[in-house]
Amino acid sequence: MNAKPTKSGRVVETTSGVPIKTVYGPDDTAHLDYQRDLGDPGEYPMTRGPYPEMYRNKLWTMRTYTGFGTVSEVSGWNRRLYEEEGATGLSIALDLPTQMGYDSDHEEWGPEVGRVGVAIDSLADFEVLFDGIPLDEVSTSFTINAPAFLFLALYQVTGEKQGVPPEKLRPIVQNDILKEFFARGACVFPVEPSLRIVADTFEYCSEMMPRANPISVCGYHIRESGATAVQEMAFAISNAIEYIERALQRGLDIDSFAPRISWNLGAFMNLFEEVAKYRASRRIWARLMKERYGAKDPRSWRFLWFAGTCGSTFSHKQPLNNIVRATVETLALVLGGVQSLTVNTWQEAFEIPDEQAMLTALRTQQIIAHETGVADTADPLAGSYFVESLTDEYERRILELMDDVARRGGMARSIESGHIARVVLDEAYKHAAAVEAGERQIVGENIFTQTDEQTPTGLFTLDPGARAEQTRRLADVRANRDEEAVAAAIASLENAARDPETNIMPATVECVRAYATIGEIFSTLRAEFGEYQEPLDIF
Repeated sequence: MNAKPTKSGRVVETTSGVPIKTVYGPDDTAHLDYQRDLGDPGEYPMTRGPYPEMYRNKLWTMRTYTGFGTVSEVSGWNRRLYEEEGATGLSIALDLPTQMGYDSDHEEWGPEVGRVGVAIDSLADFEVLFDGIPLDEVSTSFTINAPAFLFLALYQVTGEKQGVPPEKLRPIVQNDILKEFFARGACVFPVEPSLRIVADTFEYCSEMMPRANPISVCGYHIRESGATAVQEMAFAISNAIEYIERALQRGLDIDSFAPRISWNLGAFMNLFEEVAKYRASRRIWARLMKERYGAKDPRSWRFLWFAGTCGSTFSHKQPLNNIVRATVETLALVLGGVQSLTVNTWQEAFEIPDEQAMLTALRTQQIIAHETGVADTADPLAGSYFVESLTDEYERRILELMDDVARRGGMARSIESGHIARVVLDEAYKHAAAVEAGERQIVGENIFTQTDEQTPTGLFTLDPGARAEQTRRLADVRANRDEEAVAAAIASLENAARDPETNIMPATVECVRAYATIGEIFSTLRAEFGEYQEPLDIF
């Protein structure tokens, strides 16, 4: 793909370095065969979308990312979103102690309780969080990784207490632990025990919670860490291959779990790059499932994804401009065929959002869905010389990078060596340098700036009483539970962890039923699995 520079000498290219020509025509798509490379929506190779009618039949699930407050406050806000404001799914943010497997009264992690999400210490918190929210009617997404297995158990037992059997529950846990080792850092156990736990969740959900999504393979955090669109998808799909291989080693049939693999992707500001990335990824996944793994169920070929607009593209300067950025990124996601979506708030560049900002983000989705006409037909950009050529180029580049990962021994080995972290860090540095030099232009940040801009006032402050309330709740749980039942459940979990042939999920469910805390469960597993130590030579 060749591109001529502009009169100023600047070469026009996407953020992944793909050159863009001045004009595209029939020659750019002459190699494409419709049935082989595109197909109708809902047909192999799924390039044009996973369902025949796409949004004409059902709009994407509209979520709002919540979790900022006490567990009772978050519960009330979620009920309002679901019952009054038109949200069709929930997405819960968790605080850092919860993400790292510590109780809210932990001395070191205490100051982080409730700061970037809701605190969950035990089943008692889940009972409050979903009070009045029918778990057989609404799906819930959790941005949780190391404790994802525990959250599946919490969701199952909470559903049982509502009278909802496990087979009717629709939890979505991120559970993409590999990307935590190089893109986000919320990893607890070493790579191999972490992969074992992911395989345990695949096996358990295929038998007990068949409507659950036990993993949401996450390119979003890879992209937010500095990766290009090509790196986001190549590394994410390579992560998925690691998980699939571990599940197949268990003797699971590919069609028993592949239909419930979901994805969490990001959107940056180059609209056509993002659309091409999504379309290329659908085609890669369908071919991978059918041709490499022999999946026979068409549902296994579907690349079903949840997405969010990317906060790292937002600017803390002239922050209302971020509403426009969120709108453009939402449009890219919808034109790309998203199944579930959250929109970042304009405040996210400098603070945790308030309720009005979250509602504006939800309204952004609703306006695009109901007023713009982009949902009236499936894959409306199909057939564009530019879009089809770009889709083909992104497919080529993603596959090329995936091959490089495979030659290095796969993602697990590439992560342990520090290679992936170095690649992402290098790209983040290049982006920051390009913005600093003005080579990548951001309105309000390095062009069209204002020298007299006022600093935002009334910024978010954490309620100092939130942690006190949470630790009181935790103390009440410990004071009123059956300690013998807790000890027996923890012992069972310890035994399961010691035996690599035993799935830890049944024992985890028993721990949850006994009101064992997240800290107690993770302390048991840390003793058996150890803790991850970052390679010293990454940087």
